[in-house]
Amino acid sequence: MATAADKDHGTVQLLKGQKALVTGANSGIGPATAVALGRAGADVVVNYVVGADEAEKVVAQIKDFGVRAYAHEADVSDEDQVVAMVARMVEEFGTIDIMVANAGLQRDANVTEMTLAQWQKVIDVNLTGQFLCAREAAKEFIRRGVVEEVSRSAGKIVCMSSVHQIIPWSGHVNYASSKGGVGMMMQTLAQELAPHRIRVNAIAPGAIRTPINRDAWSTPEAEADLLRLIPYRRVGDPDDIANAVVAVASDLLDYVVGTTLYVDGGMTLFPGFATGG
Repeated sequence: MATAADKDHGTVQLLKGQKALVTGANSGIGPATAVALGRAGADVVVNYVVGADEAEKVVAQIKDFGVRAYAHEADVSDEDQVVAMVARMVEEFGTIDIMVANAGLQRDANVTEMTLAQWQKVIDVNLTGQFLCAREAAKEFIRRGVVEEVSRSAGKIVCMSSVHQIIPWSGHVNYASSKGGVGMMMQTLAQELAPHRIRVNAIAPGAIRTPINRDAWSTPEAEADLLRLIPYRRVGDPDDIANAVVAVASDLLDYVVGTTLYVDGGMTLFPGFATGG
């Protein structure tokens, strides 16, 4: 039973004593996710590749909850840097319980103008980066096994996908392909790792107010256009995603394995068919 000491700002510390790493945790969805994990009781590594000052601000917010946190610079598309990042976490925190593979980017262009460099950069970060992070976390989960007083599982991997895992997106073939790949990668990893009591799932955000898509919601006209794609008639906030990550990483959803949770206000309900078809 949770005691008063296990609560902060009315939130039960579902992840008390666990160790989490969030990639791309200095901007967009990442900071809210890292802070939410800290609020839920986890020690958190805040990964970033640029923006050290912002990463340190996130660390300071997490420490306010009485848990440990530090920032770590690493490019998730670089194998050696990912290996070193997880190794440092195991050395400093003793282990890892939760890997949130969140880092991602866009390099948009129409297909006839998209360069190989634009294609490759997005695949390298959004897909290969998640693979490398999942692989290194899985090694530690398998080595350590289940520690029942910490969690019912040996470890949790949360892949940050997108509604474009299943919705095509003209002008963004590299991004949509990377997220489609994340969906199948997640399911395959879940199938392979479940016998080790490792849970792998994905969160698929819809339209969220972050810098990466500011043009889509920053003016009343743009937001009105966007809302036509969202049956719930509001644009999401980073906390909507952060709360979903905490839930999926907690023992509340211990039997959820290989699932994509769409946090999208109904965007994947094909709203164009709401009035006919």
